Amino acid sequence: MKNLKLRMISVLTLLAFLGCDEFVTVDTPNSQLTGSAVFEDSNTANAAMAAIYAKLRDDGFLSGSAGGSTAVLGMYVDELVYYGGTDENIFPFFSNNLLATNALVSQQWNTSYHQIYCANAVIEGCENSTALSNADKNQFIGEALFVRALVHGYLVGVYGDVPYIISTDYATNRLEERMPVADVFEMMINDLERAVTLLPDAYVSPERVRPNRSTASALLARMYMYAGQWAEASNAASAVINNSLYTWEDDIDAVFLKESSTTIWQFSPKLEGNNTDEGELFIFESGPPPYIGLSSELFNSFATNDLRKTHWVAAISDGTTTWYHAHKYKQQSNTGTSLEYSIIFRLSEQYLIRAEARARQGELSSAKEDLNKVRQLAGLASTTAVTADEIVAAVMLERRHELFTEYGHRFFDLKRNGFINTVLPQVKPGWNTTDQFWPLPENELLVNPNLTQNPGY
Repeated sequence: MKNLKLRMISVLTLLAFLGCDEFVTVDTPNSQLTGSAVFEDSNTANAAMAAIYAKLRDDGFLSGSAGGSTAVLGMYVDELVYYGGTDENIFPFFSNNLLATNALVSQQWNTSYHQIYCANAVIEGCENSTALSNADKNQFIGEALFVRALVHGYLVGVYGDVPYIISTDYATNRLEERMPVADVFEMMINDLERAVTLLPDAYVSPERVRPNRSTASALLARMYMYAGQWAEASNAASAVINNSLYTWEDDIDAVFLKESSTTIWQFSPKLEGNNTDEGELFIFESGPPPYIGLSSELFNSFATNDLRKTHWVAAISDGTTTWYHAHKYKQQSNTGTSLEYSIIFRLSEQYLIRAEARARQGELSSAKEDLNKVRQLAGLASTTAVTADEIVAAVMLERRHELFTEYGHRFFDLKRNGFINTVLPQVKPGWNTTDQFWPLPENELLVNPNLTQNPGY
């Protein structure tokens, strides 16, 4: 975590604020607003928060590009096949041969803590502001708490024990120790519970591109599920499902359009007319794929009559070999008017969270109702699962088919259920039991003597 100086920002160069490094000190150049001045005006404070979402969209774990979690975690498990050659930074994710010197491993770490730093700057700036209204303070602090929890969630998911950073104090942050996973979950849950109390129910921007209370509840439900707090997970998911802002979509081809009524939170593209980075990344029109494709094992795991197999997957053949690509997003180029946004949270996940949580608590009938809601959209009959274990297993399979190529769900599901070291060795020849965690970047270990390396690296 490099000891660089934070460039303070003027109104005209507000986006430079998001160019800061991870844990930094502050110098105030002449003729520019200080950081505190930014949070004395609702417009500049709002722009600072909006710029964080642009950074989340364009870089790091939530990016839909080649280095984002959708691509690298999909390759890391059994979801995606890499066709891009032997790039020294990308290929090891597919071959499960990561090193602590891998540039993308380091980039994800640094980018994530940079984003967390910026969220912390918003929290501190708003808390110290004397001019912002209480409503504006609550909105921006709630959003920043949500972002802080969200990004820490990906860090702890891939690196294991990690520092949980809650300030912009470089002197403290640069020597932070790794925090146990359970404690990180507790910190995330605390942030999200506070965010739920601060954020409004209504969206403050059109097209659901800024998180509201239900967005924080959706992530909270996921975190409760990861932590095994089933009653809390069920309740948080219900808070989203019961919100009249969201209505079930009966057309499977409408789920990934930007106006979908099941979308909870999404990223708008950089420019009007552009669509998703995911569409550009996944779609190809001739084989072999130029970069990545869906694994045939995933394709063959769908039931023949599953509409997701025919509507959310495309097959490309040269007459001899067939390849597959994700086709949830249909656009890969400018369409004049944007048709698709990158969806981060959507309603189906909440039904599946609640189904699992209910099954694990013995509420079998209601668990099956939630599971069948998702199956119905896919054109499938009601589940034949009967016992709690059977229903949970059915939910896991449904999550695989519903949430593929959406920010690493398969990786996290295998790991949290204890299956990662039994399932992946069967399909990933390079898999070792220690691969369930990435290595901490070597350069971070050299800078911070309080950090330790994961086993196997």
